[in-house]
Amino acid sequence: MAYNYILSCESTIDMPFSYTVKRDISVLFYSYMMDGIEYEDDMLRDEKALDAFYRRIDEGKMPSTSQINEYRYAEYFTELLKKGDVLHIAFGSGMTPSVVNAKNAAKKLETKFPDRKLIVVDSLCSSSGYGLLVDEAADMRDKGASMEKVAEWTLSKNESIHHSFFSTDFTMFRRSGRVSGAAAVLGTILGICPLMHLNLAGKIVAYGKTRGKKAAVKAVVREMTEHAENGCGYSGKCFISHSHCSEEAEMTKLAIEEAFPNVKAQIFEIGTIIASHCGKGTVAVFFHGDQRTE
Repeated sequence: MAYNYILSCESTIDMPFSYTVKRDISVLFYSYMMDGIEYEDDMLRDEKALDAFYRRIDEGKMPSTSQINEYRYAEYFTELLKKGDVLHIAFGSGMTPSVVNAKNAAKKLETKFPDRKLIVVDSLCSSSGYGLLVDEAADMRDKGASMEKVAEWTLSKNESIHHSFFSTDFTMFRRSGRVSGAAAVLGTILGICPLMHLNLAGKIVAYGKTRGKKAAVKAVVREMTEHAENGCGYSGKCFISHSHCSEEAEMTKLAIEEAFPNVKAQIFEIGTIIASHCGKGTVAVFFHGDQRTE
C-alpha cells in the first residue's frame, strides 16, 4: 500500500520486527552493551538472540543501555526524508531523554529538507504500551488519516495508555542496587511481587506489592478494572508483554479475558533494551484508560 508519509518508531515498542515490516513502519534500533560488546536490539529477528541475552545475564554479566544521540537521529531521519514526509513516534521521555535529541535533529534538518515535513512525537510510553500507541497510529494511517491528524491523536492518547506490571524476579533489582541483597533474598523466599505502573510523566512508580504470582495477576486485573475505558466493558486493544516468563503472561491473559469479555489480549516478548533494566520475570499489561496520575 502506498502512503503519503512514513510512520516511524524505535525498537523499544517490544513487538517483533516482522510486525513493523508487515505494517510498513520504519524502525530506529537501540543497542546495549554487555561485557564490553555492543549488541543491537534484535526485535526477534534472530530467534536465538533473546535466549542468548538471558543466558549471559545468568552468567553474571550486566547489560547497560544509553540514549540515541542527535547525530544518529539526524542520520536516520535524513535517509527517510529522502523518500518522503515523516511522523516519528519516539520512546517515552520518562524512560530516556533521547526524544530531546530526536527533536533537535529534526529542527536542524528543516533547512536541508525545506520541502519535507518531519514531526517528532513523545510517546510517553514504554515497551508494548509504546507498541500499542504505534499500532493504532498505523491503523489510522491505513484508514487515510493525515500525518498531522495522527500526530494530534497520538498526543491526545499518550497520557492515557496504562502500563501496569509486576515482577517475580529480584535479580536485576539486586544487581542494580535498587534492592539490597538481603531484601532480594527475603523477597524471593516470601514470593514477593512488586507492583508498578507508569505515571503521567511516563516514569515508573512502585505502588504496592503482593505475595505470590496469582495475587499479582489479580492486582493487575483490579487496576485495569479501575482505570480502563468503560471499566469491565472495555473493548479496546490490550497488549501483554513479558520477560522470559510466558507461563505468567498466559495466566494474566486468561484472567484479563475472564474479567473483560470484550477483550482479546495479545502477548509479546519484552526486548533486550527494556529487559536490560527489568531482567527476567516481569509481566506488563497495557490498555486505554483514564489519564494516568502524577
